[in-house]
Amino acid sequence: MEKNLFPSSAEAPPAEPEYRCESVPVPYRQALSEMDRRNRAIAAGTERELVWLLEHPPVYTAGTSAAATELLDPRFEVVEAGRGGRYTYHGPGQRIGYVLLDLGKRGRDVRNFVHALEGWVIATLADVGVASWRAEGRIGIWTRDVDGGEAKIGAIGVRVRRWVTMHGFSVNLDPDLSHFAGIVPCGIAEYGVTSLARLGIQLAPEAWDEALLARAGDFLAGLASDAE
Repeated sequence: MEKNLFPSSAEAPPAEPEYRCESVPVPYRQALSEMDRRNRAIAAGTERELVWLLEHPPVYTAGTSAAATELLDPRFEVVEAGRGGRYTYHGPGQRIGYVLLDLGKRGRDVRNFVHALEGWVIATLADVGVASWRAEGRIGIWTRDVDGGEAKIGAIGVRVRRWVTMHGFSVNLDPDLSHFAGIVPCGIAEYGVTSLARLGIQLAPEAWDEALLARAGDFLAGLASDAE
């Protein structure tokens, strides 16, 4: 089932993307298939842009730069994701944001899109009580872990096809962090992975979605538009 936070055209301007929030896990391969279909439809102008928030059953995903030596223990299914980056874990307790936007109408600036996407996650984490940041030379969203060291709390991985974006970000609300031990997350072995729950913040997926979508307008405003 899904919860649409903007259930009617009267509540969302026509230029707004569709916002879809899933309440049950979506198998990863199913999500890939839907993203592929929706990407083509957005590029053809037959469907709206989409921000899709969901979780997956446990899975390891391999980006285009994934190295075989970074798959340490394939205890879960391993799926080639087609996005940039290396190995990532997805599973219950981790909220995924798939962002399918037409950059052909939003400035055609992939670097700006990724920067804005990171900023969206960082601002939302601040709203729920977690300071986080980008780190030079390290992909992802970083914060201070309980031991005082830096740890990853969110991952970023995107693909752009026909100037329409695919994939997006993940944020660790309360996943089983031991599941990350089967890979070298994003190829960075010297830093750990943390979550909101590990930092003492219990947040339901619905509350995260609400906080994130409250800042969707800021995120979209940060993207250049051909209309400007």
